[in-house]
Amino acid sequence: MDDQDFAVFMSYLKEYLSFKDVKGLQSIVTSENATAIQKDKARNLLALNNFFNEIELIAYCLMPNHFHFLLRQANKDGIDKFIKSLSTRYTMYFNKKHKRVGKLYQGVYKAVLVESESQLLHLSRYIHLNPKKSDPSLPTSFPDFLKQKNTPWIHPEYVLNYFQRDNGQESSYLKFVESYADDEFIEQFKIDEN
Repeated sequence: MDDQDFAVFMSYLKEYLSFKDVKGLQSIVTSENATAIQKDKARNLLALNNFFNEIELIAYCLMPNHFHFLLRQANKDGIDKFIKSLSTRYTMYFNKKHKRVGKLYQGVYKAVLVESESQLLHLSRYIHLNPKKSDPSLPTSFPDFLKQKNTPWIHPEYVLNYFQRDNGQESSYLKFVESYADDEFIEQFKIDEN
């Protein structure tokens, strides 16, 4: 509905996909020097699910009524657990904020097993071009692929490793995406190729 909703969704992704210092949080909980507020915060963080080293987010885009992820999982059921946890938590936030009840998502998420290099590359391009029809400023991993951002919990290297290194992977990837995009969308992501 608004920028805050996108920001909360992104903050949940960051929490789920970033390293969680369990030992450090446990030491705060047992510390005699920590305040009650610090201990409560540490307990809450310990209780949250974390998918670091289970799920890697390769590419994403957030749309007003859906999202796209390109994920790599370490365990057979990693994506199921991740999506269930993320969806439940976000639905609780969204329903509370917007004073509503019930389901937020239309149905079970759809997943496709990536079985080839060409499928992997095309999916990343599709994800990055998806927002162009509604709002090119929507949150996307595209700037990470162009080295305009370096978000530690996004892993564009799985795709960028397929592109030439001599002119820069991001330059080659941009050309790959441009081959399917219109000029208006690409213009905002132009990088200096000199």
